[in-house]
Amino acid sequence: MRFAKIGLALAFSPRMKALLAETARLRKIWGAELVLIHVGNHTQQEEALLTVLLNAVGLADQEVKVLWRSGKPSEQILLACKNEKVDLLVAGALRKENLMQYYLGTIARKILRKADCSVLMFIDPTTDPQPIKNIVVNAEDSPYVKEAIASACEFGKMDRASWLHIVKEIKLYSLTMSAADQRTEDEYENFRNSLVKEEIENVEKMLQKIPHEGLKVNIKLVSGKSGFELSKFAQRKHADLLVVGASPRRFSLFDRVFPHDLEYIFADLPCNLLIVQPRKEVANG
Repeated sequence: MRFAKIGLALAFSPRMKALLAETARLRKIWGAELVLIHVGNHTQQEEALLTVLLNAVGLADQEVKVLWRSGKPSEQILLACKNEKVDLLVAGALRKENLMQYYLGTIARKILRKADCSVLMFIDPTTDPQPIKNIVVNAEDSPYVKEAIASACEFGKMDRASWLHIVKEIKLYSLTMSAADQRTEDEYENFRNSLVKEEIENVEKMLQKIPHEGLKVNIKLVSGKSGFELSKFAQRKHADLLVVGASPRRFSLFDRVFPHDLEYIFADLPCNLLIVQPRKEVANG
């Protein structure tokens, strides 16, 4: 799954140059078009500053479309992405005040819930972007799980990542019921092993249809609260990128509903976060 057009939600903040640098690197490796979206005051001073920053990150001579908008930030950003047919929107996540944790602010959450494209949140962008080396992808709770794994594989191949970890929750309900049926210890262990084997085979079947040559893939099964385990696993593996498929929407509100476990991740981001949501035109073929 490739991103042909990238949008950047641009704010004149201390991290603006770093976000531009990260986005410039993505534009280059994907060969993508780039659209910058700024919502707020629009002055000649801001235009001049943007020109300086574009030059600093190597984008001055590139074809970059800049959209200056006014109104509610989340609404204007989403509208611009829809009109410009953006495949991937890049934005910055916010740090919890006085803490070393990260969280998605109000604007970011609205974008994630309503975006018709994939969204990449950087928690700590740098003016010297580095390749992504460790990727963790969630193989659960999304109609776009295959697209999420495909995007993770594509990122991994582009950056020659060291590892791609595919995390899937093992459903222990049947296993618990098996124990309650008073099976012998050997029967219980055999049932557990067959359940683990089945889950691994399900992931391997998905991988067979997704190009991932040259990537070292680790399939990790977790139990318990999947969001909590997913976050902790990403921390243990020093992941650079966590990839999650977008959740379905609530039809009455046209709003995406994330499972509670993923909301846990949003409250304490372990690393950069990619929510995969294919554009409708792409999703419908």
